[in-house]
Amino acid sequence: MTKPPFRFALMGCGRVARHYAFLHTDHGSFTGLQVVGCCDPDVSKANAIAAAFGCEAYSDATEMISERRPDVVVVLTPSGDHYAHAKVVLEQGCSVLSEKPITLIPEQAHELIDLARARGLSYAGVFQNRYNPAVRKIKEAMDQGRFGAVVTAAIRLRWCRYQEYYEDGWHGTWAQDGGVINQQALHHVDALNWICGPIEAVSASMANRANDLEAEDTLAAVLRFENGALGTIEATTAARPEDFEASLSVVGETGMVQIGGLALNEVDVWRFIEPQPGDASVKETYSQSVPTVYGLGHLAMFRDVVESLDAGDKPMPVAGPDAVKAIEVVHALYASIEQGNWVFLADAPRSARLGR
Repeated sequence: MTKPPFRFALMGCGRVARHYAFLHTDHGSFTGLQVVGCCDPDVSKANAIAAAFGCEAYSDATEMISERRPDVVVVLTPSGDHYAHAKVVLEQGCSVLSEKPITLIPEQAHELIDLARARGLSYAGVFQNRYNPAVRKIKEAMDQGRFGAVVTAAIRLRWCRYQEYYEDGWHGTWAQDGGVINQQALHHVDALNWICGPIEAVSASMANRANDLEAEDTLAAVLRFENGALGTIEATTAARPEDFEASLSVVGETGMVQIGGLALNEVDVWRFIEPQPGDASVKETYSQSVPTVYGLGHLAMFRDVVESLDAGDKPMPVAGPDAVKAIEVVHALYASIEQGNWVFLADAPRSARLGR
């Protein structure tokens, strides 16, 4: 007997929700999932997404959950609302899949992790870049020990956001968003920490080079990993005239790799002292053309989400305790800037501004 599809609902019907059209199009459809509702305080936005998905539109999340009884609510609202909205959903008895960051403050995430656990629900974050073939391949090489002792690792994000992007009332604010490191580069911080981490200590600096916002449009940092390697972060939304790079590189005693493109989607360098079968074709096999900086990882991630729900006892990918690690790194970076010195992740440093 075929199982009915899991019922999903979307909370927040802005730009990111439009990207989720892959859940309904012929190209991205799969039998294990059905979108049954969407909500947004702006009724016109909710109606537009409802029309695209063929589901019911709501302006109130509690009403939507009560009437549609989804298994999972995907939180797609502004970053500063993720904590409150996820909490409402969990208290209503539904699991949560939240776009990044799952919360702005780590303690909020830990509160929701505990709430979900107590109610037997799932609480997870969306880090779709982990599903990029290039990212998966470099993670595999790291897990196999192909780099030997890691020497350095780096991420570079060179994207373009013009001033109008920051004029919507929440982007770039400390209370609702943070700057480039938390809004755009959080995906790349997550990938770096997932592949090469844990990160032990950080020292950072920030600036506003082309945009006017409360937080930063440019951040640079030096890192020390627990394995002894050093690392760097360079992230900016002040690149002009367009997005042109999101890269991650690893240099080890026995090899070096760089993945790049717009969204960690292309293998640029793949060199090891001792080649393995298949190395010559890695660039061709694991590089991927992407239409936007969102990449194409959402579809693969959602297939994994459905598989975990179907299994019953398998946690959703990038579950809360994993997703919160990137937020803790961001707080360490901001705390380093605020304190003017190196900070250690073991001390649980917290920004005095982000999410306040």
